[in-house]
Amino acid sequence: MTVLRRNVFWNLMDPPLLEMTAVSKSFGPVRALEGVDLRLHRGECLALIGENGAGKSTLMKILGGVLPADSGRIRVDGRPVAIANCHQARQLGIVVIHQEFNLVPTMTVRDNIFLGREISRFGVIDTARENRIARELFDRIGVAVDPDATCRELTVAEQQVVEIAKALSQDSRILVMDEPSATLTSREVDRLFDVIADLKRHGIGVVYVSHRLDELFEVADRVMVLRDGRLVGTHATGEVDKPKLIEMMVGRSMDQEFPPGGHRRGRCVLEVKGLARRPKVRGVSFSACAGEILGIAGLVGSGRTETARLVCGIDRPEAGGILLDGRPVAIRSPRHAIALGIGYLSEDRKGDGLVLGMNCQENFALPNMRKFSLAGWIRQALLRDRFQRHVDSLGVRLSGHSQPAAELSGGNQQKLVLAKWLETDSRVLVFDEPTRGIDVGAKYEIHQLMHRLAEAGKVIIMISSELEEVLGMSDRVLVMHEGRIKGELADPASATQADVLSMAVA
Repeated sequence: MTVLRRNVFWNLMDPPLLEMTAVSKSFGPVRALEGVDLRLHRGECLALIGENGAGKSTLMKILGGVLPADSGRIRVDGRPVAIANCHQARQLGIVVIHQEFNLVPTMTVRDNIFLGREISRFGVIDTARENRIARELFDRIGVAVDPDATCRELTVAEQQVVEIAKALSQDSRILVMDEPSATLTSREVDRLFDVIADLKRHGIGVVYVSHRLDELFEVADRVMVLRDGRLVGTHATGEVDKPKLIEMMVGRSMDQEFPPGGHRRGRCVLEVKGLARRPKVRGVSFSACAGEILGIAGLVGSGRTETARLVCGIDRPEAGGILLDGRPVAIRSPRHAIALGIGYLSEDRKGDGLVLGMNCQENFALPNMRKFSLAGWIRQALLRDRFQRHVDSLGVRLSGHSQPAAELSGGNQQKLVLAKWLETDSRVLVFDEPTRGIDVGAKYEIHQLMHRLAEAGKVIIMISSELEEVLGMSDRVLVMHEGRIKGELADPASATQADVLSMAVA
């Protein structure tokens, strides 16, 4: 990645563009924020980091008018302001791209971008002009998205791009990006950084919330660290390094980013032969063995997730077949895949992985009802015991088993999804973006868990947009491009990100 030049537009002697002072917020007995201060200057990118549950999203929701603060003050351009709702925030030039998307899935990309701000001519929406502006926005970001496509047809990465374009289309002075690069490839992240640099040159202040610590040194001028709802410290990026930031975030030092691997491959468990569902998947073939982590890399739109959905019975293939233990199987549905011992951790944990209106224990039970049922009755004591074991082993932070899944932080939601699939005792586990939106401490724990599963003889298929993660975790790596396998890296430890990209763009 190209290191951005620090912007000299802002001056520390000038009044801050944004100042949040002594901000506190509680949810019942849980103290989410306690006396937090934040300052943002014109033309500055301020990185905001911390573990899941540290209070980052809560602080940004207060700034964006989604939540009221219990106490504290906010100033914009040195003037006190009261932000009671999202509309008032936008009037002040504050735009927040939330980690969880705010798109209407049944509407087109164009309609989502201009929702509530439609461009009309003689009382009729000027779709041609909106299309032109939308395409210019996507060109600026560097990702091709069809403005006429329905948002529910897009991948998670493409939806993220739409959110960024929507924010850029507004006249924002303060732009908050909550995990904007979570599903972007390194090339797309570079383009995103170019966009941020352009915003800074125009005097826009950017708050950049991310768990990817490496990229903070590329894009941010200062880094602000939260832990357990409190401000740990704010430093210029040139004054700290990655180990120091990790120690500030988790309260302890971490010697290495990825656990040591090198698993012993066993017999072939899963074989995929000529699997196709055009236009996304075009004759994909590969095998996966017991005791290995098989990584799948590729650019957004390469067909990685679509291939996983075919293997896990979510979509039906048009051609090709799947063999389990050498025997052909026709996987008719996700329920059938579960019965065959195949589990799928979706990249969209809110849309596919959890039922947000149900509580945590109910979500855990969903794919395991046969195990917890007897003569039509749920064995509640057994269910509670098994769920608590996973809560303890995974370190899931929740107020109780009956807490709604929607109330958990992103990282704890991911752990909840993991818990229910671990209980199924699946032989093949497909992890699609397993650490998306996960803090560095929780990420390491999930990586350790994946290694333990591989050591226990499970087949682990890991799809990730983070090339460093793919190379650091996998025993083998398959690289996809336009719905096909373009190459394989048999020794990821000796490969580079450039090796992956050269195949991904071939």
